[in-house]
Amino acid sequence: MDSQKEALQRIISTLANKNDEIQNFIDTLNQTLKGVQENSSNILSELDEEFDSLYSILDEVKESMINSIKQEQARKSQELQSQLSQCNNALENSEELLEFATRSLDIKEPEEFSKAARQIKDRVTMASAFRLSLKPKVSDSMTHLMVDFSQERQILQTLKFLPVPKAPEIDPVECLVADNSVTVAWRMPEEDNKIDHFILEYRKTNFDGLPRVKDERCWEIIDNIKGTEYTLSGLKFDSKYMNFRVRACNKAVAGEYSDPVTLETKALNFSLDNSSSHLNLRVEDTCVEWDPTGGKGQESKIKGKENKGSAHVTSLKKHTRSGTPSPKRTSIGSRPPAVRGSRDRFTGESYTVLGDTAIESGQHYWEVKAQKDCKSYSVGVAYKTLGKFDQLGKTNTSWCIHVNNWLQNTFAAKHNNKVKALDVTVPERIGVFCDFDGGQLSFYDANSKQLLYSFKTKFTQPVLPGFMVWCGGLSLNTGMQVPSAVRTLQKSENGMTGSASSLNNITQ
Repeated sequence: MDSQKEALQRIISTLANKNDEIQNFIDTLNQTLKGVQENSSNILSELDEEFDSLYSILDEVKESMINSIKQEQARKSQELQSQLSQCNNALENSEELLEFATRSLDIKEPEEFSKAARQIKDRVTMASAFRLSLKPKVSDSMTHLMVDFSQERQILQTLKFLPVPKAPEIDPVECLVADNSVTVAWRMPEEDNKIDHFILEYRKTNFDGLPRVKDERCWEIIDNIKGTEYTLSGLKFDSKYMNFRVRACNKAVAGEYSDPVTLETKALNFSLDNSSSHLNLRVEDTCVEWDPTGGKGQESKIKGKENKGSAHVTSLKKHTRSGTPSPKRTSIGSRPPAVRGSRDRFTGESYTVLGDTAIESGQHYWEVKAQKDCKSYSVGVAYKTLGKFDQLGKTNTSWCIHVNNWLQNTFAAKHNNKVKALDVTVPERIGVFCDFDGGQLSFYDANSKQLLYSFKTKFTQPVLPGFMVWCGGLSLNTGMQVPSAVRTLQKSENGMTGSASSLNNITQ
């Protein structure tokens, strides 16, 4: 009976997954159909614009040529009209002189005839008719302004759609996910020297496999990539996967998208658990601040998880006070007595808060940054059994490094009420590496990746990130992979012996 139920449950699960895949494919087909319709309308409009532009260019060229012909016609007409006017004037003068000469032949007196003959000779010598060129200055030919559009006509007749670049191929083997960066590499299926650039699109998702049309997040676009790979850096891995696709573009058109690739970007994401915090802490998702007036009474304490997974670390404004009360004498005001023995004051190291996500296996990493004038804080891990008033490192169920900047400066590792002073500079940011299966908790300078301290133990229960803060605040950075530099240091770190062993005991 049980085996049949299990078999039926597997069948149901398989069918449900298949139905989910089919529904996603139906959504893809519907979106593609809608895209075909919209893009067809868009490309028709663009085609009209291109031809209108071509017509406009032809009209401009035609108008320019018409003007050239008219100018040439006007120039030649003016030349010929001028020459024609000169010839008419010369002819009129010549005819008048001819008539005068003809009449002079009838003169009988020798003296008058001689006078007339001299006048005629002088006028003939000066007559414009004998200085005229009887050849037209310009011809009537306009052939030099004739056009031959046979080549252009041939080009126009061969107009066709531009060759579209083929879809690139993303090579998952060449893609790299490391140090909260993703390098995506691709290649063209065949060489294409017309490609001008590539467009990469990506988005975060919690679903493996093909991208989902109805995914929560939109595609992010990176344009004008000249090479065949691109690195996205400084990412917050607050989703399990990222989808990638790329397309090639020439000067005029973009090609089809590559087949999408989904890369795993899983990392530990957690927020601070408000319900686990001391009453004098004001807690938000990724930051905590000591509040002597009782932070749990503040409205800002009551908030949902709408900002969980935000890619940025929120900072809280610090309260300015005339003086800083001692942690051993902090009054909790008018709030009800605490459940545990109705204590109304606590030592500074008891202001703790835990993360909301348990670590049960694997290797994980997160970073912590303290406010500049924070007087005391601790960073580490603890079992869920840690009480709200317990001090990190004072029990055998918690491990931490502690920074004290009040009265005297100390930096130490703490576990099971044992203290190991650390002879290193307190870094601006502390990186925490937890190898649950390997039983290792290490602390690093987050910038240089210098090892600060390592605990070696055996975790017998799931652990929670733990924090203590007094007179100041802490901000967290989660959604981080284990840095490559930390992984590289693990071999040498695992070989550590000596003074650290005083705190490296096996808990039960």
